[in-house]
Amino acid sequence: MKVILLGPPGAGKGTQAARIADELGVTRAASGDLFRENIRNETELGLQVKSYLEDGVLVPDELTIRLMMSWISAPEQADGFVLDGFPRTLPQAQALDGELAAGGGLDRVLYVNVANDELVRRLAGRFICQSCQTPYHASASPPKEAGKCDACGGALYQRNDDKPDVVKRRLDVYFAETEPLVDHYRAAGVLREVDGEGAVGDVGNLLARALRS
Repeated sequence: MKVILLGPPGAGKGTQAARIADELGVTRAASGDLFRENIRNETELGLQVKSYLEDGVLVPDELTIRLMMSWISAPEQADGFVLDGFPRTLPQAQALDGELAAGGGLDRVLYVNVANDELVRRLAGRFICQSCQTPYHASASPPKEAGKCDACGGALYQRNDDKPDVVKRRLDVYFAETEPLVDHYRAAGVLREVDGEGAVGDVGNLLARALRS
């Protein structure tokens, strides 16, 4: 199956995408992870992407499409995939439609809906260990000692794109740029929407039912 998870930053798409990919036996790609991998490796694309992410704005379509199409067209994705965070704009969706047309197109698009206030609470509370990359959350999963990783003792930091002012800009940009995708995929008959504000397992069950419907 070829599946997309849509939803704003903080909706829990990463966790759910990994579960769905395991259940379907296919590979998964998160555009944000691919962006950060390129940034860490200091590739030409990564250097271009970095400035946009730090400013809390969407990476231009042309850069995102180049990166994602390279991953989608690899032999490892021949049996299907789960996409998390792509597409985020209508031009990206149209590029993906064109890429998949010969193979029958998408099977399902799942939209995880979460209220704006809850998204800000989730995102602005996230911290990561500088040494081992273990994630924490100020309210949901805090470290035993403030600012210190339980696993390795490393210092915790907050990514620039998780700081409150940047979070609010990210959400404003997301809803302005990606709302047309909901209409696009609804018109195509592949969209299913679920409430993403419940417990992880409950949301997972809703997505599993939506995937089969």
